[in-house]
Amino acid sequence: METFLSSCHEALQQANSGDVSPGVHVVLGNEACDMDSMASVMVYAYFLSKTLGSSRPVLPLLNVRRSEFPLRTDNVFLLRQAGVPLELLLFREQLDLLQLQRDGRLNLTLVDHNVLPSSDRDLEGAVVEVIDHRLLEREPSASCLVTVEMVGSCATLVTERIIQKAPEVLDPQLALLLYGTIVMDCVNMAPEAGKVTPKDSQYAAQLEARFPGLPPRGALFQSLQSARFDVSGLSTEQMLLKDMKVFTGGELQLAVSVIYLTLEVFLERDKLEDDLSAFCVKHGYNMLLAMTISFTDKQPFRQLAIFSHSALCREEMSQALEKSRNPALSLCPISSPHSHIKAYLQGNTQASRKKLLPIIKDFLREQEQDGGRDEGEEEEDTQFPPTPMNSLVEGCPLDNGLPRISAQALEEKFSKMSARQEPAQSP
Repeated sequence: METFLSSCHEALQQANSGDVSPGVHVVLGNEACDMDSMASVMVYAYFLSKTLGSSRPVLPLLNVRRSEFPLRTDNVFLLRQAGVPLELLLFREQLDLLQLQRDGRLNLTLVDHNVLPSSDRDLEGAVVEVIDHRLLEREPSASCLVTVEMVGSCATLVTERIIQKAPEVLDPQLALLLYGTIVMDCVNMAPEAGKVTPKDSQYAAQLEARFPGLPPRGALFQSLQSARFDVSGLSTEQMLLKDMKVFTGGELQLAVSVIYLTLEVFLERDKLEDDLSAFCVKHGYNMLLAMTISFTDKQPFRQLAIFSHSALCREEMSQALEKSRNPALSLCPISSPHSHIKAYLQGNTQASRKKLLPIIKDFLREQEQDGGRDEGEEEEDTQFPPTPMNSLVEGCPLDNGLPRISAQALEEKFSKMSARQEPAQSP
């Protein structure tokens, strides 16, 4: 894989140089760049490079900016376990796909999605193949080979293709990328999770048989799951961006971040209040809600913090949360070392971010409107990458892992909210 990725960098430089060349064949995953998308891109591109027989080099392009990739902590962990140097990865900003398409020098294979987002619709004419495990949404085309099957992981379909066409391409490194992804997406292959299909089990078993040195399934799942929620190596801004939703009501910009630490540990971060202030100024937020979640004996432990330089905003939000009965959060104030942060222990551990919807909706509605939007709503068009989605964030019970937490409670989008708001002080 290292030799392949190094050669990809050379091809990338040539493609970007403007010199006459045969062009490139890009394998592109979805914008979430979750583990399934990442592994499918890298392994399938490697497979095509060995079997396609084309003069166009094959490039595995991760559909996210390099600066955003560290937020995918489970991806980083798996790559390190497989011995793949992170500096050799190719990211979306490194290649002008639209210009290549205009020049007639682009072939595009989509993995882990089957339709391009609106921002990439001009690339449609370059799509020659699709491999995905979601419901088929694209129109049929004689120029595009489509493989879509509702299995638990796109990596299963990539494994099937390689084993059927060129099994000799597989090596322990590729096998670990595929196997770890399948195990993660299919929740440790547990039938009760409702994700695994017979085909997922079939090809996971084939990888195990061909590569007996693969880590034990249960241990691999637990380590990947732990890595997904490990934020110890992230900056404060990265922690906030890792799992964040933004809501707007009038002139109020409210960010709600889920953070996988205890609140005490988060509040002890060096220069935290300076970091939060800079974050809000940078992105234009008036207020930030940090919902922390950790686990004790596999049971969720939730805390909540409200940050704003506006004492009025802070107090009104805290009152709305404390007085809520639908749902009742059972908040208990705890000490905060920061003057602009109000902190709480949340007794209702089942009240996830999604379930705060009625509270936020009422809070925004009660604010006096001062121009801007007529209705409070979640921001749809932000510069941040979509939160990676897989079995850990789609509502599946986790095997020995986070069984009481609804994935949709952690990840699902809020519905639109009516809002009226009185101007708050900027941070």
